Amino acid sequence: MAVSKGGAPAGLAVWRRGKRRGDRDAAKGKGKLPEGRSGKDPGEHREEWRLRDQLPSRHRDRCLEKYWESAQERYRVRVGKRRAKRAKQVVGDRVEWKYPPERKAGWLWRPEKVESEEEEKEEGKEEEEEACRRKSSPLEVQQQQLRRPTVRFSTCLRSPRLSQLRLSCCLSGTSAINELAKMGDPDLLEVLAEEGEKVNKHIDYSFQMSEQSLSSRETSFLINEETMPAKRFNLFLRRRLMFQKNQQSKDSIFFRDGIRQIDFVLSYVDDVKKDSELKAERRKEFETNLRKTGLELEIEDKRDSEDGRTYFVKIHAPWEVLVTYAEVLGIKMPIKESDIPRPKHTPISYVLGPVRLPLSVKYPHPEYFTAQFSRHRQELFLIEDQATFFPSSSRNRIVYYILSRCPFGIEDGKKRFGIERLLNSNTYSSAYPLHDGQYWKPSEPPNPTNERYTLHQNWARFSYFYKEQPLDLIKNYYGEKIGIYFVFLGFYTEMLFFAAVVGLACFIYGLLSMEHNTSSTEICDPEIGGQMIMCPLCDQVCDYWRLNSTCLASKFSHLFDNESTVFFAIFMGIWVTLFLEFWKQRQARLEYEWDLVDFEEEQQQLQLRPEFEAMCKHRKLNAVTKEMEPYMPLYTRIPWYFLSGATVTLWMSLVVTSMVAVIVYRLSVFATFASFMESDASLKQVKSFLTPQITTSLTGSCLNFIVILILNFFYEKISAWITKMEIPRTYQEYESSLTLKMFLFQFVNFYSSCFYVAFFKGKFVGYPGKYTYLFNEWRSEECDPGGCLIELTTQLTIIMTGKQIFGNIKEAIYPLALNWWRRRKARTNSEKLYSRWEQDHDLESFGPLGLFYEYLETVTQFGFVTLFVASFPLAPLLALINNIVEIRVDAWKLTTQYRRTVASKAHSIGVWQDILYGMAVLSVATNAFIVAFTSDIIPRLVYYYAYSTNATQPMTGYVNNSLSVFLIADFPNHTAPSEKRDFITCRYRDYRYPPDDENKYFHNMQFWHVLAAKMTFIIVMEHVVFLVKFLLAWMIPDVPKDVVERIKREKLMTIKILHDFELNKLKENLGINSNEFAKHVMIEENKAQLAKSTL
Repeated sequence: MAVSKGGAPAGLAVWRRGKRRGDRDAAKGKGKLPEGRSGKDPGEHREEWRLRDQLPSRHRDRCLEKYWESAQERYRVRVGKRRAKRAKQVVGDRVEWKYPPERKAGWLWRPEKVESEEEEKEEGKEEEEEACRRKSSPLEVQQQQLRRPTVRFSTCLRSPRLSQLRLSCCLSGTSAINELAKMGDPDLLEVLAEEGEKVNKHIDYSFQMSEQSLSSRETSFLINEETMPAKRFNLFLRRRLMFQKNQQSKDSIFFRDGIRQIDFVLSYVDDVKKDSELKAERRKEFETNLRKTGLELEIEDKRDSEDGRTYFVKIHAPWEVLVTYAEVLGIKMPIKESDIPRPKHTPISYVLGPVRLPLSVKYPHPEYFTAQFSRHRQELFLIEDQATFFPSSSRNRIVYYILSRCPFGIEDGKKRFGIERLLNSNTYSSAYPLHDGQYWKPSEPPNPTNERYTLHQNWARFSYFYKEQPLDLIKNYYGEKIGIYFVFLGFYTEMLFFAAVVGLACFIYGLLSMEHNTSSTEICDPEIGGQMIMCPLCDQVCDYWRLNSTCLASKFSHLFDNESTVFFAIFMGIWVTLFLEFWKQRQARLEYEWDLVDFEEEQQQLQLRPEFEAMCKHRKLNAVTKEMEPYMPLYTRIPWYFLSGATVTLWMSLVVTSMVAVIVYRLSVFATFASFMESDASLKQVKSFLTPQITTSLTGSCLNFIVILILNFFYEKISAWITKMEIPRTYQEYESSLTLKMFLFQFVNFYSSCFYVAFFKGKFVGYPGKYTYLFNEWRSEECDPGGCLIELTTQLTIIMTGKQIFGNIKEAIYPLALNWWRRRKARTNSEKLYSRWEQDHDLESFGPLGLFYEYLETVTQFGFVTLFVASFPLAPLLALINNIVEIRVDAWKLTTQYRRTVASKAHSIGVWQDILYGMAVLSVATNAFIVAFTSDIIPRLVYYYAYSTNATQPMTGYVNNSLSVFLIADFPNHTAPSEKRDFITCRYRDYRYPPDDENKYFHNMQFWHVLAAKMTFIIVMEHVVFLVKFLLAWMIPDVPKDVVERIKREKLMTIKILHDFELNKLKENLGINSNEFAKHVMIEENKAQLAKSTL
């Protein structure tokens, strides 16, 4: 048996207390015991305790437990009636609790009995006197004073010395109030506040809870050092109430009552800076106005937070608020389960069985006929449970709509409102909806189904890279806007598979035919290419060189510059058309499946930006709705439009300037590379595959990529600020304006270097003796004898691959590192205290522009795949691999590393679709020009059909035919190499007359034939591809036929259901018998038919 501090057994101590109580009652002569107590006289109590003390210990423990339970119940009834009477909640002898008390925890046993105030005072005095009578040595007294006291969470008065006595007859240091806290009494904090007022003289702590705030001081009764470590001293009563009640330690998404669901969370840090009073006043006004709208708030004190600094405001939207704003927002809700069967599986579906998800994951909910919600017709909708009728995505969307329009005061004569302004001014540090629970384990009752866990298991794992996406589940959890992005990304990845297969086939063809290529064979032949002396590539420093030194480069060039290049360029022009047309069909099917058919009209009316409403001083009558709406005259925004246009132009000029700087670098470094490689004998082996041209191209491409990333980083900040200053009217206008600015800049930033290599490099070089110079100082770059296509391929590969790798690493590492740093600064890592809202608070915010940058990244990649794909057939394959990884990285970061986003609707990918159409049209022209001017295919075809003299091997002699002759004596002094050579001519790539001709160094007839063939090819290819595009666009309907039929069926059924509902409601209101009403309707219909027949 446990022994108390004085050495007496715990049971004996309990018996003595009962004995003293009986003696007091007998001395006072009370004939009537307090309410809730037994009617026995004091003598019977003493006799009962004497008999209990004689029982065996286990029976005595049962008696004590039984006595404790009855005392506990009496206490609850007594206090409840006292409070309820004050609030007029007593009905007879029954107490109407605000929230039903939760079931008692099963692990409670032998807790300490709670006594009345007078009894506790008298007991305290007697026990103090008894403790004083004990003779303790001075050393023992000193040890008792130094030892940390035992926790006793009790609202009754205790003397300082009494708090040092061990209480081991029940759970160590646990009072009745503490046990009620663990059982989850929803009104316990109010009880504590009432009881605490009586004992505030000696114990300086209180518990106050209201709908506005919850604060407390840490109790002075700390945990005994012999039972708990010193680091856990901060576990006081309110923490136990919050986190141990009903197992709400980590995953609870409810208020403390366990009933009201948390729909949104605001957080702030109460700093002591100069604006702290202003921020506090803003928060107070804002939260007051939130309560006026009907929202319910519950505040977590900073002492309960993980870092000890952050307050959390939990927001719950009750049913009345949800139904009101669901009608305002035009949210569609189910009225009847759909009788339209889902699309049947085709025979190919069974082949794709391994990539399919389980039906319960793919279709988590059945399909319904829906209608816009109306609070006056709630009987029409399938409301089984009000708590779960509105999904969490709709709930947080409604709450955010209220938050974004709630005022918080008048400053500078203007009405200020909106959570975004409060976040920008650091009045609140964050605002976010909660995740359903932990992503690595399912939720436990009473929490709802953990969709976050389901998404992580079936979507966000890299081992599921080959599986389809649970699109309906993504839409239900994150909203339609994020859902449609993943639909687009998945569909784009599926279509890339076909382009990747064809591109890989073209690459394999080039690989297999590389050894049999006549041009490469002649260049590598020592008797042909080894005898051709080429003119210097730079002035004075560069020396003459032999053609066979580019043997390996010519073979690599053939991998991408062969007969299949033309076929692949035409194929990609048709592929782009098919992709966009099939995407329109997929989007139309998605609008039907996700109930977004009529969303566009809603969006125009409801998506006004709060910033626009706040800045508008004028109002204008809407010609359609006949209502006054915010209006901003055009003249107030014109200056910002000019500033925006000037900023975009300036940054695009800066990109062009940086590209020119890279060109200058290539020109200035090329001579260094050439002279260094020529003079260093150790680089003889390297020169075979790393020529000065390739070296310069590689370093220039890497430098250009770094400049692109730097410029892109700064422009993102500036473009977002400029767009905000334009004050767009709707969110759609805001995104369209920002998209236009960002895409124009990204287009110039990422593609300018590729356009330079494809269409300008080597085209305006001149010829030896009369070269063109950049800024009259640097000689223009020349292409390799095999053409500039290999350099374009190098440039494209470095920029495209580098951007994809950098983007994926940034998306994965950046949020992971930030979240790790936040958790590292936390005060403790105790999982029991790490609440659901704190876990989400420590995650990274996805931000309002998070999805914008995902679209921008995808569309930029689409440009690489389509605009320059003729130079790099493996581009679709690289994009396919990247997108497979991208889907899982995006899913992983959204599910595990980011806070849950506010759900928002979207019926399409918006302005990005127009950009894709523009790039598709442009890609036909760019690929045609690449094949004609950058590739060497057209000159080879002209030689094959017009200038070849070998009937058996028509391409023999092509290399010699494509190189012109220059007389070394014609070099100007400032350009010729310093060393004298024993040969008199050198070769250069062009079609010009030889020096012994009367028109020497002028373009010969073959040059004009080749140019005519190039222009003809461009015209023919563009017309053929555009003709096929228009035919496919005409043949493929935008909306599939079965979707049209389903939409008509659903509209018909919805109208019928609404008609029947209104008809039944009318009959109920009029009190008409259904049979009589049917007869009346039939008579009226017969009369109408008779009238028609007579007419």
